[in-house]
Amino acid sequence: MLKLLGAVLVILATTLAGWQRARQFAMRPRQIRELILALQRLTTEVSYGVSPLPDAFAKTGEPLREPLRTLFQQTSRWMHPSFGLTARESLHKAIEVSWSRSSMKQAEKEAMRQLAYSLGTSDREDQIKHIALTIQQLSHEEAQAQADQVRYERMSRSLGLLIGALIVILIY
Repeated sequence: MLKLLGAVLVILATTLAGWQRARQFAMRPRQIRELILALQRLTTEVSYGVSPLPDAFAKTGEPLREPLRTLFQQTSRWMHPSFGLTARESLHKAIEVSWSRSSMKQAEKEAMRQLAYSLGTSDREDQIKHIALTIQQLSHEEAQAQADQVRYERMSRSLGLLIGALIVILIY
């Protein structure tokens, strides 16, 4: 009876791990799409709203889901004079704090880090151009993420169950 319970727990644990991995494959394209939309909103705030950068980040972050809400709101918070950080430092710090909770990968992180170098250091039109370039890079990553989702999501679920079954067979 104890062996059977152990086998069920092993299979359950590996199956859940496979489902969690599949969930990450499914969440990545959604989060990239949401980041692209947020950057488009930021462009609108910077160009038409004529908002200062901290306010633009705060307004952009309000309707977002986690972890992107944290990314934008922390960036806004750290840009305020009481913290004394530049836009680049604020965005870098916010990326380091919030990125580990997202399903996005290093390529998306690097695109956002590159954007940080131009924010707050150039005129409005130049910042808008850099945001547009980042959106273009993220669109490419989104297409790759969707291809990965199609390719690996179902396989991750199946592998979780099959690895659990293999472990049970090898142990017993």
